[in-house]
Amino acid sequence: MSNKRVQFSHSAIPYLFIAPQMLIILIFFIWPALQAFYLSFMLEDPWGLSREFVGLRNYLYLFKSSEYLSTFLFTIFYSAMVAGLSLGLALVLAVKANAVIRFQSTYRVLLTWVYAVAPAVAGITAYFIFNRHIGVMYDLLLSMGWDFSPETNAFDATALLILVSVWKQVPVNFVFFLAGLQGISKAVREAAALDCASPSRRFWTITFPLLAPTTFFLLVINLTYAFFETFGLIDTLTRGAPGGATTTLVYKVYQDGFLGADLGLSSAQSVVLMALVLSLTFFQFRFIERKVHY
Repeated sequence: MSNKRVQFSHSAIPYLFIAPQMLIILIFFIWPALQAFYLSFMLEDPWGLSREFVGLRNYLYLFKSSEYLSTFLFTIFYSAMVAGLSLGLALVLAVKANAVIRFQSTYRVLLTWVYAVAPAVAGITAYFIFNRHIGVMYDLLLSMGWDFSPETNAFDATALLILVSVWKQVPVNFVFFLAGLQGISKAVREAAALDCASPSRRFWTITFPLLAPTTFFLLVINLTYAFFETFGLIDTLTRGAPGGATTTLVYKVYQDGFLGADLGLSSAQSVVLMALVLSLTFFQFRFIERKVHY
């Protein structure tokens, strides 16, 4: 039997359609990544007038730095807390809003409007709300016996940062969960009501497995948000204080690269961060996605 493959002729029009998108990816994603990889092996002066090849020295400095290790551990903890809390809270709100019959659209608007607020604006707003001189929440916490001091206490600063990050991310998770709940057919819900008398058991054995694709998608989105998109919140709320206790990997890249003018070390951190995110994404799609049924 002949193994000759059939080739169909086609025009170049499809390539012309995707060319603008590929050009944007090349300019704004591929080219900066290659530049960061190249600069991570260099020692460059703050004005960019000269550079010297130093091999793996920037990476060795990073991996021996206790400060960088603390930043790495804080980023993992902060990302896990933000993703877990925002997903859990949004799921509870979506289930409650889906069960409401009257004024359902009002509840949706009230729970989703926060998503329209920019991260930097949310950070500034939270800064004034928790300010020790004019903040209403500071007075409330003080009346409860909590001497709230995010400027000097690492626990308070971390709690404030997680609280605002979760508040900012809950609306988008809520929208996706609510859409997933409303996508479950009425026949399945009626069959579940007949089979399971307990609402909680009905949710965990039937409803939640049907939400697994949505949950998996939101898990990837939330971890990406915690790693990269919280930069504006950190810069307006704590700026890594106190003593670098609330510095994430992305914010440290900014501190060392733009404030410290150490482009080589900053580029090495960018490469490490990129490898970390790629590894995390691979782990999610390789192991967690197996438990998702579409």
